[in-house]
Amino acid sequence: MAAKWYEMITGSLDDKKAYRQYKARIAALPEPYGTAAKAFERYFMYNGGITDGDSAVMITMLNDFADLWERAAVDQTPVEDIVGDDPVEFAEAFAAAYAGKRWIDKERNRLTETIQNLEGKEER
Repeated sequence: MAAKWYEMITGSLDDKKAYRQYKARIAALPEPYGTAAKAFERYFMYNGGITDGDSAVMITMLNDFADLWERAAVDQTPVEDIVGDDPVEFAEAFAAAYAGKRWIDKERNRLTETIQNLEGKEER
């Protein structure tokens, strides 16, 4: 009973454990893969990514991300071959594959509706 109450307030303990495991995987990466992965992780956190409350999707994304860098390290694939010429484009495309509703979606809809409502008022 106490675990359910605690998880209701703090979030899933399993998700927290999975996140700690992900962080350990990233920390264990050899260079330059560890530095690259940490830079993208920082970007993902600032970019917002998933906001519809489904932490399982975020954990899946992060595990797939760790898999990518671990495989690159084993194969000794150059970082540039993974991310291409535009690291931001790579990061956004990677995150978009997992994105559900984002905070900006609400504001985009609000802006569109406001402008559409104005167009109807201008005709009067």
